Amino acid sequence: MTTPLPHAARHIAEDYPDLWRAYQQLGEACADSGPLDDRTRRLVKLALALAIGAEGAVHSHARRALEEGLNPEEIRHVALLAIPTAGFPAAMKGLTWVEDILKNP
Repeated sequence: MTTPLPHAARHIAEDYPDLWRAYQQLGEACADSGPLDDRTRRLVKLALALAIGAEGAVHSHARRALEEGLNPEEIRHVALLAIPTAGFPAAMKGLTWVEDILKNP
């Protein structure tokens, strides 16, 4: 089951389909540019979203991780791994965003 796009992304996809298609193609090209498998790429994307403090992206990647079969402990672990790199407050903020999804997928 694929979750519908958030409002802002849906707006871009509907109103600027060429831009949205190019954005999707960029994502596909980035995914295909190296040896990481789908599962690893999802965890990396979640980690990057946590590191930059992007709540919507954390929600999206956590939701998609669940849809792709990752378990809640694996998803939580990403937030815990952020503690020494991003700092305790940033990691805890990210963990609360992860929990938003784990409690209400």
